Amino acid sequence: MIVMKFGGTSVEDAPSIERVTEIIRARLHLKPVVVVSAMGKTTRKLLQAAEASASGDARTTLRIIADLKTRHVSEARRLVTKSEDREVFALIDKHFDELKKLLEGLAILGEVPPRGLDKILAYGELLSSAVLTDALIERGVPARLFDARELIKTDDRFGAASPLFEATNKNIQHALTRVIENRVVPVIQGFIGSSRDGATTTLGFEGSDYTATIVGAALDAGDIQIWKDVSGLMTADPNIYSAALTVKRCSFDEAADLTFFGAKVLHPKAIQPAAQKNIAVHIYNSRRPEAGGTTISAETVKCTNPIKSIAFKSPVTIIDGSPLKGQRFISADELLRVFLEALAGRRIKPLIASASASNVVLAIDSSELRHGGRDLIEAVSGYGTASAEDHRAIISLVGEGLRRDPRLAGRVFKSTGDIDLGIISHGSSPITMSFVVAEADVEKIIARLHKTFFDQVDPNVFE
Repeated sequence: MIVMKFGGTSVEDAPSIERVTEIIRARLHLKPVVVVSAMGKTTRKLLQAAEASASGDARTTLRIIADLKTRHVSEARRLVTKSEDREVFALIDKHFDELKKLLEGLAILGEVPPRGLDKILAYGELLSSAVLTDALIERGVPARLFDARELIKTDDRFGAASPLFEATNKNIQHALTRVIENRVVPVIQGFIGSSRDGATTTLGFEGSDYTATIVGAALDAGDIQIWKDVSGLMTADPNIYSAALTVKRCSFDEAADLTFFGAKVLHPKAIQPAAQKNIAVHIYNSRRPEAGGTTISAETVKCTNPIKSIAFKSPVTIIDGSPLKGQRFISADELLRVFLEALAGRRIKPLIASASASNVVLAIDSSELRHGGRDLIEAVSGYGTASAEDHRAIISLVGEGLRRDPRLAGRVFKSTGDIDLGIISHGSSPITMSFVVAEADVEKIIARLHKTFFDQVDPNVFE
């Protein structure tokens, strides 16, 4: 049995969904379970509609919703011609009726609460999964639509919920095992779940990847396949460096560090369930299904290059703190502890945290901070003073060979010699070296580092 997840660009229109149905058909002998994202850009449009509605801009809200409905109905009609015995059109009507009522509620409320936003954003996946299910059935592929909210149980951290694995695993096994044995393809929405009280939740950016590995681990899948619009994990973000290469093989640890430090190929938590069950994850290109893609597994791959990929995360805010001195002496270690406790209370995990004898430095994803970090600085004011610097980025070099290359730091400094580097973190992870730079320098630095570390490549690992 395999799990196949298809991203938004893989199901963005009728031709793309046609291609996906053929990819699934070719793997029916492997008993696939399908996880699907919203059609490309749908989630963004739903967010825009919610914000417009809350601000009282009814015209924009109605236009966005009308455009989305027209798009989904149009693509469904191109895929499902025997509409008299298909559920998709009734489901589209139902979902948009519910969506309009929710948006009307935001107009009255005048704001977009996280709980309400999760419920609105979920409609992207509910719509795409309905279209894909009936497209499969019409093409002779037995399929059955499931509601992920009945399977994936989570806490109530709206916007970035964490699964309750015991309940989730039982639900998945109970609902899907018999269906899979009967050679029917389950189709499940990615990205969404529900809390203990039944409220719709979302798993965060690229959460459909996480859904796929959760389902795969619960069912002890033989393989988890992530189908995207890129040919696997790359040596750098191709949108930043167009000459980036495909990484054919990497370890779970390498993939976990890369996604934590910004590589957008997978949800940061997606590796964990697969690694715990030792299930290989493959990343494939739905536009080029014949391409080899990337295999992520427990195997440590020998590679002549010290690193596998260069990741970056931006925008990042740097918090620089100094402990109190004088009558009430506070050590830097104590100030760091207070900072970390304050961050934990806000459910924020710093990207980098360090303390010297006299100061504390933290690098934090700017999107997770309120008011540029001022509330965090105020929360620790009884223990020291601090300042915040934004418009920064973290660049990370990741690879199992990093720990064996004594010249690595020297090569980095030579490549970036005329560019100011901030925090340098080399040791918190034995396979990752990270440093802080100005956000404006990211593209230039990645180009230089790529030429330094991938001028010659191991053909068994890169292509």
